[in-house]
Amino acid sequence: MQKKGFPIEDKFVIAVTSSALFDMTESNAVFEKEGREAYQRYQQEHRNDVLLPGVAFPFIKRLLALNDLLKGDAEEDTLAWEQRKFIEVVLFSRNNPATGSRAFHSIKHYELDISRACFSSGSTNFQYLGAFNSVLYLSTNVQDVQGASAAGFAAGHVQHNPLMLDNDTDKQLRVAFDFDGVLADASAELVAQEKGLDGFSEHEVEYAAIPLSEGPLTRFLQSLSGLKERLKAQLPDTEPPIRTALITARNAPAHERVITTLAKYGVDLDEVFFLGGINKAHVLEVFRPHLFFDDKLTNLQDLTNIPSVHIMLRS
Repeated sequence: MQKKGFPIEDKFVIAVTSSALFDMTESNAVFEKEGREAYQRYQQEHRNDVLLPGVAFPFIKRLLALNDLLKGDAEEDTLAWEQRKFIEVVLFSRNNPATGSRAFHSIKHYELDISRACFSSGSTNFQYLGAFNSVLYLSTNVQDVQGASAAGFAAGHVQHNPLMLDNDTDKQLRVAFDFDGVLADASAELVAQEKGLDGFSEHEVEYAAIPLSEGPLTRFLQSLSGLKERLKAQLPDTEPPIRTALITARNAPAHERVITTLAKYGVDLDEVFFLGGINKAHVLEVFRPHLFFDDKLTNLQDLTNIPSVHIMLRS
């Protein structure tokens, strides 16, 4: 049944695969060892077994919880609120609906407010992201992320880091970003590769007043910033429920171009770190984001209990 209220084009929509939302290690091992038919049988036989949370679970859980803070005057009218939900998460899966029933059983168990899905029975489905107005696609399938990125969608490859032990008494959602190749394009990084750090610094000083072009997650951050402002206006006297951070290897004087670029795109991050080569893990362990986005795998491989997402360069 079609729901009336906000059209999908006016909502904040995240697309997430079942393997990013849940721990599918055991069932994926069946797929790798015995093939698709055995995998489908396994999932149907275990459809009532609740899946354990995956890497993206804390982020999705906290994001959906923000809907409760946006209820406003509809709080006492359940039907009106169901029609007006602003934040939506859509489940994307290569399963067929029958096999995917285990994911929805787990969604119900964890009381996640997810009702929309895209099942593609083994085929790619990232091409439907635009139809759902997705501002971000999270997947553990590297080929799907590459395909989505090449098609112009904001997409990230969720890494198999150890699961973050989330603290339910802390309700804040925290998201952290690298800068070059994530919030801005990678043109400055190419300069560094060609001319070295000294040449990079000279170049960035020369172009300090010229903003960089959009990166893969510029529009996602803009949407997230809009959500922050919406919550701030509705809850002016409470601790902000979303906190964002920029964690970059840049330092002065190359920091000026970062400020110029962020101002152009109208985004304001709560915490900004210009590390100048200091290991990002030291800051991340204190900030403890529910997702950290970086375009360099080397920055993600040594992280412990930090849910991280690799952003790939668009071809």
